[in-house]
Amino acid sequence: MEMKRILAINPGSTSTKIAVYEDAKCIFTKNIKHVTEELDAFKRIVDQFEFRKTIIIKELEIAEIDINSIKIIVGRGGMVRPIESGIYEVNKIMIEDLRTASLQHASNLGALIADDLAQHIPGARAYIVDPVVVDELQEVARISGHPEIERISIFHALNQTAIARTHANAV
Repeated sequence: MEMKRILAINPGSTSTKIAVYEDAKCIFTKNIKHVTEELDAFKRIVDQFEFRKTIIIKELEIAEIDINSIKIIVGRGGMVRPIESGIYEVNKIMIEDLRTASLQHASNLGALIADDLAQHIPGARAYIVDPVVVDELQEVARISGHPEIERISIFHALNQTAIARTHANAV
């Protein structure tokens, strides 16, 4: 079976973390810290798209990783419409949701950057995994304590599921 080279992109409020894997083996990782003044130059978080994408490409070049060798690009899932946990291929509807999201968050850039890079790499595909809007709440968990206010599901689903999987494998 052919080895898959995977680029993971995790945009955060003050940094962009990237990693490259060959199947499950991590071969490169970088935590790119952003100066507040750099990010303040952008009116909206989505406007940081080109800035962060350029930095990612530069870091891959410095690490001598051929971007064309990457076949799977996984971006941190952002504020898309509520969905079940899982792996989703980035699509046009998702891109539009992220570009026009009412909630601005750096995680919105993950799918946008992944999709753009995949469009320029022959055979590459872009995905998100367990975005922060994962909604698998039972109805009782939606009770907020006020009859007119329903609790919504926004949390670090990717982190929670990763910890659960790690613990399950350890026991």
